[in-house]
Amino acid sequence: MARISTPTLEKHLSIEELAERHNVTVWTVYRWNSSRTGPKYMKIGRVCSYKLADVIDWENSRYVGGAA
Repeated sequence: MARISTPTLEKHLSIEELAERHNVTVWTVYRWNSSRTGPKYMKIGRVCSYKLADVIDWENSRYVGGAA
């Protein structure tokens, strides 16, 4: 049976991978989750994962000011 490849933006990151991506602690990511200030996440059981496309959207929404 052929393996179906997942497009890059459909990749999911773990809490640890998200923390590493932003150079913050895992506890910071948990705080983002509880305060709803971080990227959207999916929770299955006790496991949270973050769709890369949602993480990129969240990152892009964090831009502040700058020259036009």
